[in-house]
Parts: sequence; structure tokens; C-alpha cells
Amino acid sequence: MKTRQPDPLRLDVAAFAADAAELSGDWPGVDLTRLAATQAPPQDIAPAAVAWRASGERRAVAGSEPELWLHLSANAAVWLTCQRCLQPFEQPLAVDTRVRFVRDEAQAEALDAELEEDVLALPRWLDLRTLIEDELLLALPLVPRHEHCPQPLPVRVDDLADDDEAPAERPNPFAVLQALKPPKAG
Repeated sequence: MKTRQPDPLRLDVAAFAADAAELSGDWPGVDLTRLAATQAPPQDIAPAAVAWRASGERRAVAGSEPELWLHLSANAAVWLTCQRCLQPFEQPLAVDTRVRFVRDEAQAEALDAELEEDVLALPRWLDLRTLIEDELLLALPLVPRHEHCPQPLPVRVDDLADDDEAPAERPNPFAVLQALKPPKAG
């Protein structure tokens, strides 16, 4: 009899954790559509593959139900646009997180406020690819930029005043509003 491999996209978390099971693999970068949509690769470069690993764990707790945990790790290289020079650059992403599963949403909400680790309500089936993609999206930098931009940044002519000269006076953009104000009664 042939053993059937579990579908990594549809995971029974309780059974996976109880068996201390492990899964790993690579997904083509284009299959993670939300992550692919955040990227700005140079022409003719497809999003890189995502290497991932998931392992389940069931921890015994004295006087309580066992805790169900899922350890996720994923690595990918994504193409982002530098916010300083506006050029594309490759950014490595690495995720290594543990998720604790609890009975229901109310318990998850209460524990999530108290604990540092991620806490989710236990679903019957979990879409592992979606969860890993979510974690990768959360790992994206808020302001993507090169450590050192490869090209000099453009500088405005107004910013190039000599040290000895006073900066040129710029007109106040609100000066027009002053003319609209009624005169003060004296």
C-alpha cells in the first residue's frame, strides 16, 4: 500500500502537531501571488522560489489540554524598489516563527494580547502556503532601500548653496492667504 503525502496547502494542524510531523519544499515565487505583486524585479527576472519548512509540536501542560504549535521557516529573495534612488534591488527575506493554536477566537484574542508569540484559533484545515506568504509579507521592510545606493542621488540646485552664502529666500507659500485676511480693528 502506498502512503499518501499530506497536501501542504491543506493542513490538519491538530493531527500534524500530534504526529510531530514535518514538511518542507520549494514553491515557485509566482505561486505566491500577493508576494509577487509587491515585487519590482528588473525586466526578464521572475520572482525567486520560496524555500519553506513546517514542523508540528504538541506540548504537554500540567492540568490543561496539550498546546499545539507550528514552527514555520521560509527564505526567499524579493525584488523591491529603493525609496532613495528608485532603483530595483534584491532583498533577502527570512522568516522563523512559532505559532500557538488555541481552541477558539476568544481565547486567541485574549492570549495574543498577553503573549509575544503568535496565537491563532485552531482551524479544521489550514492553508499552509497562505500562512507562510502572510509571514513573508510581514517580513518585508517598511521602507525598502539599499544600504548604499549604487548611483549618486540626484541633488536639487537649491540645495547646493555655498557655505558662505545665506540660503536664498523662498517665498512663503501662505503669503497669499495673508492678503485675504480682514484688517484688524484698532
